[in-house]
Amino acid sequence: MKNKLLITLCVLTLTLAGCGNSTANDTTTANQSETQALAEASTTEEISSAIAEAIEQETSYTEDAISSEEAEKEAADSESSSSEKPQEASAEIGDKVLPKYTVMRSDEGCGTVEHITYPSHDYANDGSEITKEANVYLPAGYSSDKKYNVMILLHGIGGNENEWGLNKSNSRVKALMDNLAYYGDIEPFIVVTPNGRACKIGGEGGSGNNAFYLFGKELRNDLIPYIDSHYSTYADYSEGYDLSEARAHRAIAGLSMGGMQTINIGLGECVDMFSYFGAFSAAPSSNAAAKTASILQDNTYPIYYFYNICGLQDKTAYSSAAAAAKTLPSLCDQFVDGENFMWQELDGGHDFHIWYLGFYNFAQMVFKNAE
Repeated sequence: MKNKLLITLCVLTLTLAGCGNSTANDTTTANQSETQALAEASTTEEISSAIAEAIEQETSYTEDAISSEEAEKEAADSESSSSEKPQEASAEIGDKVLPKYTVMRSDEGCGTVEHITYPSHDYANDGSEITKEANVYLPAGYSSDKKYNVMILLHGIGGNENEWGLNKSNSRVKALMDNLAYYGDIEPFIVVTPNGRACKIGGEGGSGNNAFYLFGKELRNDLIPYIDSHYSTYADYSEGYDLSEARAHRAIAGLSMGGMQTINIGLGECVDMFSYFGAFSAAPSSNAAAKTASILQDNTYPIYYFYNICGLQDKTAYSSAAAAAKTLPSLCDQFVDGENFMWQELDGGHDFHIWYLGFYNFAQMVFKNAE
């Protein structure tokens, strides 16, 4: 029952409000309508409760960057029997983030974050012109003389452009990016955290029913063109330019609802714009693996990597995330486990313990095929 409710909460439609509106022609029909209305009211309350529970789980935990002293203590506490000290180790894709990669930098390895506004449209309502906000991480030494890859990083149902913490001076994501680049584990790239609702934020239109599901339009028409026109990316920006030409230099990822968007929108609608995909505890309304396989049946764009992570104790998303991705390699020959596909499951719930690790791992995977 709960899974059904979570699917409903993630679809975010008004189907309940629209049911049972036909006029009753007799007493029997009237009684049926009344009974249906009562059932729907009860279901609505349950859905509201499920939404609140999902949001509470999503926002129950977060981590900031740490000081070098704290990193040394963490490294010492976690030192294993290995002859290599954790503080000297390099990043690797696995089940933990090395402490030295979470340290706040203030030296030449320190990147910057810009808060931007950009023109968009209220796709969930009347299509009118609106202004949206986002955070943009720029690597240390960012220069217009160099071209950069771009990752779009999406939030969950309870968040906004700030949920990943790029608005904070001690941002964990910023620390991870700074240190992965500083230690030479990745080629520096831009990270953009937008608000994933394709509608006017705030006011009566702020909840746009299908706002999460229409975000592909904003990506294609507004956000990506803005980033390409205002930052030094690999795209050759001009009016009406071909977004597919720089797809090898774009990645999209997200947590929970953002993971759904990665699957449904990234792979399902915008595979011509992105080559790398990361779904962290993808929400219950994510397309099932069979549907994604069907959508991609005639796809001619190479999928360079699709990474998934989910906690085994995640009651909100595990079953649906697994149904969305775990069996994809057996259903679609465009995914080969160990080559361009990874399903990672480990102890954990629906929170940032999993999602920071997911970001850390995914950041090491992307743009390996970019030329």
